[in-house]
Amino acid sequence: MATTTYTISDLAKEFDLTTRAMRFYEDMGLLQPERSGPGGRNRIYSARDRTRLKLTLRAKRLGLSLSEAREIIDMYDSPRDTGPQLKKFLAVLATHRKQLEEQMADLQANLDEVKVHEREARALLARVEKTRQAA
Repeated sequence: MATTTYTISDLAKEFDLTTRAMRFYEDMGLLQPERSGPGGRNRIYSARDRTRLKLTLRAKRLGLSLSEAREIIDMYDSPRDTGPQLKKFLAVLATHRKQLEEQMADLQANLDEVKVHEREARALLARVEKTRQAA
């Protein structure tokens, strides 16, 4: 049975990453390619590495740090009960949801302030133009 493998270029192209980013994820312990060739210079990524990369990128989109992503992904690699894994994932998601909601509230407050200044500036401009037309 043939096992699908990937080069660093294959995965970088598929996920629109640089090879430097791929090596960084490897340094962070998120990917563990086999090495081949002279001095182990060639990286050979497995289907497991591809899945871990996909999960890492998904975690980044959710706002998780790479260390949080690694912790959660590593939990799924272990053959333990999935209950603690899911509880950890839910806790991390709840924390990030709270942070995003706080950022959203801050943005809404800023947007409301901008709208007030826009109204004030428009009213002032209308008075200036009305005064200019009367003169």
